Order: sequence, then structure tokens, then C-alpha cells
Amino acid sequence: MNFHPVDFYEIDSLLSDEERLIRNTVREFVSAEVIPRIRGAYRAGEFPADLVPAFGELGLLGGTLSGYDCPGLNAVAYGLLNQELERGDSGVRSFVSVQSSLVMYPIHTFGSEQQKSKWLPLLAKGEAIGCFGLTEADFGSNPGGMRTRAEKKSDGWLLTGNKMWITNGTLADIAVIWARTAEGVQGFLVEKETSGFTAKGIHGKLSLRASDTAELILDNCLIPDENRLPEATGLKKALMCLSQARFGIAWGAIGAAMACYDEVVEYTKGRVQFDDKPIASHQLVQEKLAFMLTEITKAQLLAFRLAKLKEQGRITNAQISLAKRNNVLQALEIARLARQLLGANGILDDYQSMRHMCNLETVLTYEGTHDIHTLILGHEITGLPAYS
Repeated sequence: MNFHPVDFYEIDSLLSDEERLIRNTVREFVSAEVIPRIRGAYRAGEFPADLVPAFGELGLLGGTLSGYDCPGLNAVAYGLLNQELERGDSGVRSFVSVQSSLVMYPIHTFGSEQQKSKWLPLLAKGEAIGCFGLTEADFGSNPGGMRTRAEKKSDGWLLTGNKMWITNGTLADIAVIWARTAEGVQGFLVEKETSGFTAKGIHGKLSLRASDTAELILDNCLIPDENRLPEATGLKKALMCLSQARFGIAWGAIGAAMACYDEVVEYTKGRVQFDDKPIASHQLVQEKLAFMLTEITKAQLLAFRLAKLKEQGRITNAQISLAKRNNVLQALEIARLARQLLGANGILDDYQSMRHMCNLETVLTYEGTHDIHTLILGHEITGLPAYS
């Protein structure tokens, strides 16, 4: 099926030639390599790991980071590649987002020169895979309550605890683990061969089925002192990583919304009912399509402006929260409406919309739930925190 991009406000004319080239390259890759196999991967509940080398070859890993074989993209280009990847599937975009924003970013920003030189080129090429261990079973929206501990020993650090809902967990060669120490929360690099480290896949998911999700178990894992991220002290440093990821999510949700909108426009124009008319000719259908187009366009404008603020060094966490909150919620509503307009066919995986709908239920929850982002904005507006 051919994809018809949504650009009602001619945002494409605001892009540079390089940004357009990157967007089109990823768009073609997703159409040729991701979409033909994602149904099978989703059915099987498996991440299509054979795509990872291509991610590296295309320069999709590491996003806006520079040096160490990282692509050094600007914020708009990085946003566009997330948009196109999520047009394929949220699980595919999640892989790239975690690798780039939650693994490579903290190593690049908080790591030693030795850590950067060792890991960043491998991660950028897709020759190594990483995961990010912050969330715990009892502490999702409140990461400050984490129970994972790291105790300083004469020969390194001893880590004990569990992390939950970890994307890329069973695939990862390296895990960025956040743990409590006597000096506060700190970040550590735990390699998969470390004694006492186990990654257990989480099964039975009805969402993000084409994504690898795991529980990480740290049972007295002794790691050398050089595996501590030297500049990653304080929970704020972990939250900085989440801000990078949320930026990509705000763009990615647009891709999922565009996929659903494109599918349902073509379907309703060809689906004939009643007086031998396509159902797209009916008012109720057109109202839903108009809503979809409007919300996609608004989301595009939000994301584009957010990227420009990021490039200018003026972006705030609250601005990121607003875009993530709005764009994911509206993408989910678009997916739900598309599923409805597809009728009974909408529950078949011959069509994309219900898969996107199920995925977006998770995207609404992770990297800060919809309600947590509401409270972040409420705090910004009033100056009064209402998190408890």
C-alpha cells in the first residue's frame, strides 16, 4: 500500500534539503523493510532484531550526538526519523529511542572518555545493544522511591535490585542502571556477562508486541569502579535522559497517527455502502476525518516548534511534556477512530490501525504517564507541585 504523507500546513517547505533527505530515506526504509514484516513480528511477539544493522548503516542510532561515529543530526531531523519509524511500529521506534536517548545519551553526557570510546561506536553501528534500567515494579511514576542499591567495595560496586518494563532488556549487551548509593542516586554500566545479572522477557503483552521488554535482576552484581558513569550523580541526571526520549516520542506519535489516517482515508473512499456510495461521502465519516487531519497538523506544528527550541538551547522539560502529552493522546484517539471506521475489518491485522491503537496505549503510559505530564504542566502553571 502506498503511503500518502500528511502536510496540510506545508511544513515540508520549512525543512532543509538535508532534513528532507533524512526523512525520505527513513520513510522509504520503513515502507520497504519494516511494514512488510511487522505484522509477523507483532503476531509472534518478537522484535525484528535483524533490522538493527540497517539502523546503524542508516545513521539512525545516536540521533543528535556528535563524535564517536554518532550521526550528529539536528533536532528536526532526529524528530522526523522518529516519526517515520513509528509510522512502521511503536516498538521499532522504541528500540531506536532507547538506544539513542536512554543509553547513548547518558554515556555521551555523563561517561568517561574510556566509556565513550568503548561503547558509543559499537552502539552507533548497531554492533551492540543497550537498555536503560530506571523503572522498578513498585516505582514507575515515582523513580525517587527506587530500591535498587549500589554499595562501594574495595574492588568495585555491588549492585542489588530489580528493574521492570525494560525495553531491549533481553537483547542488551550493556545496561545503564540507576541505583541508590551512600552519595545518592548514581548511574552504572552493567555488561550482560556480569555474574548475577539476568534479563527475563515479559510475555503476554497485548501492546508493543514487536518490542523486547524485560525484567532485569541484579543479584549481588559486582562491577568495576570504571563502570560507574562519573558525572551521573543525582536523580536529575536520569530524568535528563527521559527528556531526550520524550522529545522523540512527541514526534513518533505523529507517524502512528499518519499511518492510521492514511489507511482509513483510502479505506472509506473505497468502501461502498447504502446507495452505492463510498462511506467517505457521509457526514459522520467526514467529521472524523476532519478531526484526524486537524490533530495531526496541530501535532506537527507543536513538534516542529519544539525541535527549533531544542536546537536553540531554549527547550524546557514542561514544553516537552506538553508535546508528549498532546501528541500521544491525539494519536491514540485517531487510531481509535480509524479502527471504528474500518468496521469489523479493523480488528484484523491486515490493517494497521488496531496495532497502532494497542501500541499507543503503552506510549501514553511510558516515559511519564499522561497524568504525570498533566501534573508537570500544572506545576509549571501554578508553581505548586501536586504529585502526591
